[in-house]
Amino acid sequence: MFNGAFTMESLQDALPILLNEFPLAVWETVYVTILSTAFAIVIGLPLGVLLVAGDKNGVLPLNKGVMSALGVIINLLRSVPFLILMILVFPLTRLIVGTTVGTVASIVPLVIAAFPFVARLVESSLRELDPNIIEAAQSMGASPAQIIMKVMIPESVPSLISNFTIAITTILGYSAMSGIIGGGGLGKIAINYGYYRYKYLIMFVAVILLIVLVQIFQTVGDKWAARSDKRLKR
Repeated sequence: MFNGAFTMESLQDALPILLNEFPLAVWETVYVTILSTAFAIVIGLPLGVLLVAGDKNGVLPLNKGVMSALGVIINLLRSVPFLILMILVFPLTRLIVGTTVGTVASIVPLVIAAFPFVARLVESSLRELDPNIIEAAQSMGASPAQIIMKVMIPESVPSLISNFTIAITTILGYSAMSGIIGGGGLGKIAINYGYYRYKYLIMFVAVILLIVLVQIFQTVGDKWAARSDKRLKR
């Protein structure tokens, strides 16, 4: 399969693509990943807070039916494979963006796939919080909104950042898969050249760059989480 992938001839053939198409592809991958993660956090963070605060033992208990329905919807969206989800949301993507093909169009399915995942990550972070801290805030007369905004979220920041780092690396992998249906970035190059045209050197370079981006996001996220952890500053 890979015979001739690393010959001088294949390198000369790949060089124009590496110089002309890869810089834009890397940029498209980075901005789609960051933008999709930002939208997923905007939607997923409140849902994750609601899953914890609205629990029967939470600071703002909600109707059991509402909580069950919310949990089912989140679990359903999480259980749909991303490639199938991209096809299912074609009508919504066309309604929002005007097209189902291209880099911008891939943001819609990426957000829909990611926000339920982010919501569960947020829920996990908030459930790790020491209950005594919340009880102390309640004993001082803090309202549910104050407890959420001034106690639960601030105290969970290091864990939230760590989980958001997991989310952004996962979305990066999803963005590469979006190349199958016309999304841009490194995924498109890897599929168009590596799979359809058998230029495996191009595919290898695209994969290596994706690994490098994952490492960069993970390193930045880990350092940010460590700096925000009050326990490490004592």
